[in-house]
Amino acid sequence: MTYGAGMSDAWGIVIPGSGRIEADGTYRIGGRARDCVRTAARLAEQRRPRLVVFSGWSPVHGPTEAEQMREAWDGPDDIDLVLEPSATITAENMSRSLPHVLDRDVREVTIVCGALHLPRVRYHFGGVYPRHGIRCSYVLTRQTPTPATLAWEAAAVMLMRRQRRAAMAEIASAARAG
Repeated sequence: MTYGAGMSDAWGIVIPGSGRIEADGTYRIGGRARDCVRTAARLAEQRRPRLVVFSGWSPVHGPTEAEQMREAWDGPDDIDLVLEPSATITAENMSRSLPHVLDRDVREVTIVCGALHLPRVRYHFGGVYPRHGIRCSYVLTRQTPTPATLAWEAAAVMLMRRQRRAAMAEIASAARAG
């Protein structure tokens, strides 16, 4: 199926990372990120994506979220598995995965995230990717609300607009440079 001149029907998966600093000072992805990786691997078995982007940083020396998610990947290895190790927030997961998606002519992306993360993921990815000709869908993993996760998401919602503006400026700057 073709969506327009020069456009493909290629599909990809993006997994925004999440993690925490452990008592020993190491930064580790948690259960939510591992659930997202497992879910993405099942999706990739059912319908081969052109790429899977693992996106996320580490605030301390050591493996990034992207590297740890790639290490946890048990899906097909005959697809393009891309590490994007610099994103610190959801807006950056979106802006920094976008070049990888565009470079591979992907026009449909499924973002795999925790249920509580969906409002921010939908705002950032769903609000920007379509402007670049990329359709977004979302697959959620179960995420138990706790006071800490609810407080985190509530605080993050307050910053979304400013963060998306900064991410869009980053995209525009990269386009001018490239």
